[in-house]
Amino acid sequence: MADETLISWADMTFNPWIGCTRVSPACDGCYAAHLMETRMGRAVWGGPGVGAGTRDRTSVANWRKPLTWDRKAKAEGKRPFVFCSSLADVFDNEVPHEWRADLFALIHDTPNLVWLLLTKRPQNIVKLFDAISDVRDAWPTNAAIGTTVEDQERADINVPALLEAKAALSPAFAFLSCEPLLGPINLRDLRQYNPRRKPWINALSGAVTSGGLPTSPSECGISISTSWTSPKIDWVITGGETDQGQHKARPTNPEWFRSLRDQCAAFGVPFHHKQNGEWVSVSEVAGPGDHFKFEDGATVRRIGKKLSGRTIDGVTHDTFPAVAP
Repeated sequence: MADETLISWADMTFNPWIGCTRVSPACDGCYAAHLMETRMGRAVWGGPGVGAGTRDRTSVANWRKPLTWDRKAKAEGKRPFVFCSSLADVFDNEVPHEWRADLFALIHDTPNLVWLLLTKRPQNIVKLFDAISDVRDAWPTNAAIGTTVEDQERADINVPALLEAKAALSPAFAFLSCEPLLGPINLRDLRQYNPRRKPWINALSGAVTSGGLPTSPSECGISISTSWTSPKIDWVITGGETDQGQHKARPTNPEWFRSLRDQCAAFGVPFHHKQNGEWVSVSEVAGPGDHFKFEDGATVRRIGKKLSGRTIDGVTHDTFPAVAP
């Protein structure tokens, strides 16, 4: 609900409502849940064993803010990025359709803003938008869709779902938030998600192919020699985890950051590294702190978010995707 944000990949944050339900390992250290449980108390966070929780719509005054931002952006000739929602999930199916319809009407009415709709539920994007699409009929051209992928399992599940939504809705672009990064991710070869009769996907190039692994054409539903293209990911964001109350940040192997950086470079996909988190490679930042050694020999030091910085091998990665005028 801030006019500005310290999040490096956005200019502002907007929360049309507050509240969510934990649905994946990335949620274990949820900043928003910790904030509600310790300071704000606006919503009860949901999760396994505690139910869906509650949702609280924000004030009329808060809903007016994007209109002010839009007028300012138009006057200055800028296209600021608005992260929606930092304290909720736009495609949470516990949210009333009417609230989501109001949000998309607001997005349509603020064409100078670029809305970043980040969700852990990409499977819901199309069906929940279809439920309110009579608001303006078409998906707003200034709204991008993204999903959180913290490890390979979530990538194999969420990325194909996000690309299906991109194909159906033609958003401004599609992006990934690999934060907190809890395991290595190969975006060039999404396999585990694919049951029989499904092809393999390179999410960074858009290539769709059998990959040469099936023992017969029937295993992937296409000829072994067949290859075609699908929508692709337009932007990848990475970041390490931070402490949230009693939840202590899990370390990220610096090789996992480097791998995503290099994958994006190989296919010309913009890459943005938000933060190293509480832990950082011992080769990146010197100083005291507890050490953690991964099986591959990579060692990280716990020195805190502020000291760990945002660099990978001494380089800050601040790339953003191109946005159509």
